[in-house]
Amino acid sequence: MTPSKLKVLVIDDSNTIRRSAEIFLKQGQHEVLLAEDGYDALAKINDHAPDLIFCDILMPRLDGYQTCAIIKRNPKFSSTPVVMLSSKDGVFDKARGRMVGSQDYLTKPFTKDQLLSAVAQFSSAVQA
Repeated sequence: MTPSKLKVLVIDDSNTIRRSAEIFLKQGQHEVLLAEDGYDALAKINDHAPDLIFCDILMPRLDGYQTCAIIKRNPKFSSTPVVMLSSKDGVFDKARGRMVGSQDYLTKPFTKDQLLSAVAQFSSAVQA
């Protein structure tokens, strides 16, 4: 069974990470939106209503925790899954991500398989 095509937003201040994620997700037949920081992401979320969001933790202006908390406070997007991205794989970071409402955590650099596996994990929930 192949997962359905999802609209996925990738928020990361690293151009390299955004482009890698875009290539991997497009290979998985998903529609991809890119944002370089939290403010950029909030506008795109409102305009495009993505099915799934990958959000970097360490970003200028508005970090990933703040961005996730704002997304989750909006009733329109509170059920949209958010997966935190970080180069740190600490228990504290994962716990803090859960506290602001993220559903999962992916350590950078991620592989194509790890990214598409994370998408597949949420595709059935999004379809429900």
